Amino acid sequence: MSEPKSAVAAFDEVENCYGALDVLVLNAGGPPPGRILDVEDERWQQAFELLLLGPLRLARLALPGMAARGFGRVVLVTSAAVRQPQPDLATSVVLRSAVTAAAKLLSREFAAEGVTVNCVAPGATATERRREILDARVRTTAVAFEDLDAADAAGIPAGRAGRPEEIGAAVAFLASAAASYINGTVLTVDGGRTETI
Repeated sequence: MSEPKSAVAAFDEVENCYGALDVLVLNAGGPPPGRILDVEDERWQQAFELLLLGPLRLARLALPGMAARGFGRVVLVTSAAVRQPQPDLATSVVLRSAVTAAAKLLSREFAAEGVTVNCVAPGATATERRREILDARVRTTAVAFEDLDAADAAGIPAGRAGRPEEIGAAVAFLASAAASYINGTVLTVDGGRTETI
């Protein structure tokens, strides 16, 4: 996602192998955890390339063709932390918030051409990324992993982390024809944890 030439190569390969691109799901891995003033400039720049510029490059390649064909779905996978910031995920919070704003702008620009642009904002999900975040908290708090894991799950009304397929189902819905009138929104998939309305 962070290599400019890779975006063009990936887009060209998809169109050469499968034809016109109708659905683009943009899901970049998360940057290392850290509090906002502890993140060095170099890490900010790396995260900027990964989380914001990478998705924008691919959207720039895909959206004009979608608009010309009268159908397209772009789904950006962000984070529930854009709605309820987590202090130890500073680069993710700041840059995924920018991605959310970019998605809103794109959604308005291409709506009349049958293209929708939405975000899925996962909360705690049972992936390696969640383990990485909890491991970082273990190092800074000296609390056992199992205790942090249990406390994190207890803070989710559903009582557990989400499953990757639950996030995938939300993405699949927004990518479908059934979601044709949903545009420029953020679908939070977090078991009810986010406290904002």
